[in-house]
Amino acid sequence: MTGQPSAYTVPGAFPTSLYSEYYNDPTATSAQPQPVISDPVTHEVFPYSLTNPNTIPQVKSISENSIFGTNQCARCQASLEVAKFLALSAPDQGSNFAVALCEYFDHSSTCEATYGPLALGPVLTQVMSYADVGGYDGQLLCAQFLGLCSAPPTLPLNLTGWFAKPKPNPLPPPKKPSGERLKVLHLSDLHIDPRYANGAEANCTSGLCCRANGYNSQSPQTPLLPAPRFGYFLCDSPYSLITATLEAIPPLAGTETTGFNFTLVTGDLLAHDPENQQSRALNEYSEVVLFDLFKRMLGPGPVYVTLGNHDSCLPDLASPNSLGGELGQQFGWLYDHVTALWKYEGWLPAASVEFSRAHYAAYMVKRADGLRVISLNTNLLIHRSNYFNYINASEPDTSGMMRFLTDELQDAEDAGDRVWIIGHVISGWDGSNPLLNPTNLCIVDRFSPHVIANIFWGHTHEDQVSIYYTNNGTVMDVETAQTLSWTGPSVTPLTNLNAGFRVYEVDSATFEVLDAHTYKSAVDTFSSLDSQIEYGPTFEYEYNTRETYGGNIPWGASDPLNATWWQLVTEQMEVNSTLVDTFNTYQGKSSILTPACTGECATAKICYMRSGSASIAQQNCPHGYGSVQ
Repeated sequence: MTGQPSAYTVPGAFPTSLYSEYYNDPTATSAQPQPVISDPVTHEVFPYSLTNPNTIPQVKSISENSIFGTNQCARCQASLEVAKFLALSAPDQGSNFAVALCEYFDHSSTCEATYGPLALGPVLTQVMSYADVGGYDGQLLCAQFLGLCSAPPTLPLNLTGWFAKPKPNPLPPPKKPSGERLKVLHLSDLHIDPRYANGAEANCTSGLCCRANGYNSQSPQTPLLPAPRFGYFLCDSPYSLITATLEAIPPLAGTETTGFNFTLVTGDLLAHDPENQQSRALNEYSEVVLFDLFKRMLGPGPVYVTLGNHDSCLPDLASPNSLGGELGQQFGWLYDHVTALWKYEGWLPAASVEFSRAHYAAYMVKRADGLRVISLNTNLLIHRSNYFNYINASEPDTSGMMRFLTDELQDAEDAGDRVWIIGHVISGWDGSNPLLNPTNLCIVDRFSPHVIANIFWGHTHEDQVSIYYTNNGTVMDVETAQTLSWTGPSVTPLTNLNAGFRVYEVDSATFEVLDAHTYKSAVDTFSSLDSQIEYGPTFEYEYNTRETYGGNIPWGASDPLNATWWQLVTEQMEVNSTLVDTFNTYQGKSSILTPACTGECATAKICYMRSGSASIAQQNCPHGYGSVQ
């Protein structure tokens, strides 16, 4: 973008004017700042003990029966039947049973902390009570969490009567470009760690590093690599990295006086805390801090947030309303609080607020410029680590999330509006993150390309794209490429990545992405910034999407970077492997720790880019090359 600097060095001192009061000295380089934070919704002040880095809470017969022979899957499902009986007859003992099994089978070194009554024990008890453990649900559970069953085949999605209307034929004429460009910021996976401890072990051998209770087994008492003030490759984002990132964005994007037209945040606000160190209070604290910083440091434009798998307590979990009663509403506290904050910041209209509270913090916003933004809670839609998704798993929409998405897209089609979909867990790429069942491609196919303009994900922490095709990708070419998803680079360096963010230039009428600008900060330089406050991290321009990948593609300067363009990019990659090398480098935000991609890896990367669905990736692509971490 002309007129903006290509790099911006943040002042080394923490911007103390952000807050009026601190629990510690915010100008010190020996510790992260600890501001006094008040919740604007509950009006309570979060206590220092919540984020003080020095006060982290610390919180058979079937297996041996020869009747099962070598059939480990049947053995596993039979064991689940016993667990189901106990969960139904004595639910108060469910957690004890889970811990006992974990210890007996030596499944984990943290059985009590992970599966006890203050962690996953009550959740597993619920799942055992409701799931068909002897059938499809049990096979999925044994496959996903224990590796004792083969993954069952993806069930076909019954679309009889699903859509209110058939896909228009012919499609309505595309909207004419306005020539006016909007600036849209994409942030993802900030993972703020308010318990980050400067000087703690940054190269720990277990758990989350840069924590006061972390250590390296080779030197338990003395850190081998003291945690830098602005973060490290094996750690989540300290306060100082969060504020440095937000401080660098406006001058780099040229939005210091205007702000962005709007901002997307595709989930995962919280750190990767283990279950026994989670709490609702820490969850709410992180939400309050980040939303407040977005509002004050990015400008007046609205911020549209989608929840990630680490944004619930416990992480990964969300229960469907179909459980009924209190169990169906057990995460209502989260949806109430986060929605109230979005209302408080002025980002959602009243109708969206009410819907969000009642529907898992999912919502639709119709902007004044005509764009509809649909935010999905992917914890319920496709996240494979959510235990609740294994209840009645043969029914692909127990939460109603797909019904919500379909109805909103139909309303948009009827009104002639375009839609951006935002979520956290990706639907495709290498197929390792989402559930194989269900696939949402049928819905994307039905409403593309005339309604859905773009899809935006997070979760992987890496810079990725995926193309969605007609007919579930049976033919992949420029004629069948319909819609694109952009996976946003993370702010957190975890694991082995640089910190980054992206700015899109978007046509104000078609809402197609015309260009994308990605920025990064080199985490390997952060150690040199300690013990001084003159200089902070430098964020620099990493790459321009159009210029990087489109050199040999016959494409107009104002033509969109849509699914067709990216299909042509993948075709260029097939004849020019250096483009795959470049993509692989940028996937890790140019981290010095990103491994090279050669041979079968290059073939796999192209295949992943053509896999909007996990099922397509699992069926078509070589495995094991999805991540650069």
